[in-house]
Formats: sequence, structure tokens, C-alpha cells
Amino acid sequence: MRFLRNFVFIALAIVLVGCAGVNQNLEIQVSEQANPWTHLNLYNKADNFQFAIVSDRTGGHRPGVFADAVEKLNLLKPEFVISIGDLIQGYTEDDAELNTMWDEFDGLVNRLQMPFFYVPGNHDISNPVMAKKWHQRLGPSYYHFVYHDVLFLCANTEDPYRRCIGDRQIEYFRKVLKDNSKVRWTLVFMHEPLWKPDEKFDTDKGKENWHKFESLLAGRPYTVFSGHQHRYDKSVHNSRRYYVLATTGGTQGKEPTLAKCRFDHIVWVTMTDDGPVMANLLLEGILDDEPCPQ
Repeated sequence: MRFLRNFVFIALAIVLVGCAGVNQNLEIQVSEQANPWTHLNLYNKADNFQFAIVSDRTGGHRPGVFADAVEKLNLLKPEFVISIGDLIQGYTEDDAELNTMWDEFDGLVNRLQMPFFYVPGNHDISNPVMAKKWHQRLGPSYYHFVYHDVLFLCANTEDPYRRCIGDRQIEYFRKVLKDNSKVRWTLVFMHEPLWKPDEKFDTDKGKENWHKFESLLAGRPYTVFSGHQHRYDKSVHNSRRYYVLATTGGTQGKEPTLAKCRFDHIVWVTMTDDGPVMANLLLEGILDDEPCPQ
């Protein structure tokens, strides 16, 4: 009888380790009666990858905040980090000054232990000199990549001027979306939330091209991430989620309160079969393993 019980135990363990969705490296003793766990379907599917997004660093830059985010990203270990723009203070045509700004920012992100993807904001490209500097140092101001069957679109909303996605960019993304029509999800990263009206900077051409860009996304599952307004917001358009992120070092106004959705954060995204699951990690809530100061 004891031999039979042991046989059942071994058989159950073998079946369990071989089950779909269970870590093949999991070794655990399984009883044929009761076990002190809910289930062993570990959340370790490779396609459920995790990455982080950082938001506006400038536009009223507060020193030290973004550097703190870099250190905390190294604690969190996302697979990569992606931005939504406003990385330098900008708004200058002085070559030496621009190089100093970019050197400072590159010095920060070079401390990251994972890849960092740049996306431009109005503080990064606000005149032809800054556009040329971006191209010299970073290459294209818009691009895409595919990871685990998820399409990442990194758009430039300052092309060729504020709150506009230029014609060449539209055609570029038209081809990208056509060539990647079967991906399981599409994620869009851009600085200015072009779906929100801006009486000061909106133009007929800018609005027209935004509608063209949105129409290219029709019929596929997608999610949009933007920044610029320094205040967190979420809305639904075309049955899809559109996010405006808060800050990772940019100004928060006179009342930086959670009630007004103004905070410094890292956005933690887990990609699932049902789309991205998003968590806002406030910088002040991420601590390392050192004891609290007395």
C-alpha cells in the first residue's frame, strides 16, 4: 500500500511538471489529497513580457527625479524602457548648449541595465537645428520594432512642426502596419496627445494627418501612450485605450497632488494575450533594500 501511494505521488508530479503553462523547471512535492497552494500555473509565459515607460522629464525640469527613476528601474529589471518625449529642456539653436543637454541625458540613460528607446517631444525638437541635432545623434525621429509579436510604433508629433505627424511619417507607418497586419497587438508611443484639442497649436494639416494616422490603426487591437500635459489621464476612443502619462521629473504645477493626477511615476506594462496590463508605480513608493533612515 505504501508503494502504491508513492507511485501515485511520483505519477502526479510527472504529470504536473509536464502540464501546459507550468514552469518546466518547477520541482515540488504533490500530495494526492490536499496541497498548501491554490494552483501551480505559474505566470511565466514568455509572451507575457514586461517593460517600463518613463514620461516627461523636462518642461520645468526638477533635478534628481529622473536620475532616481533610473536607479529604481535598475531595481525593477524591465526588459526595456521606452520614453514618450521631453527628454531635454531644449528650445535653443545653440549647438554647444544642445550637445551639453543631450550629453547629460545620455549619461543618465546609459546607467540603465536594459535598453532605452527614445521618442521626441516638443522640448527635444522645436526648431530645424534641434531636428538636425536629433538626427545626428540618434538617427530617425520615428521608427518601429516588433517584440513577441507585438508591434511598437514610436511616432514624432513635432514633424514638421508642433502637434503634427508629417506626410512621410504617415506613409512610413502605413507600410509598417500593412507589413505587420497579423501582430497580436499594436502599441503607439507619442509625445503630444493629438486626440485632445489644443487651440494654440492645432492646425488643419495636423488634425487631418492625425485622423489619417488613426485610420491606419482601425480594425486592429491597439493602445496609445502619450505625455506632454504632465497630468495622468485615461480615455477610450474607437473602443481603444488612450493614455496621457504624468511626469518623471517635469513640472507638476503648484498643487502636485494625487487628486489632480499629478505625480512622478514609472509605468509598468505587462503584455498579455488580452492586451497590455498597466500599473503606475510612483517613484516615492519604490524603495531599495536599505533600512529607512532613523
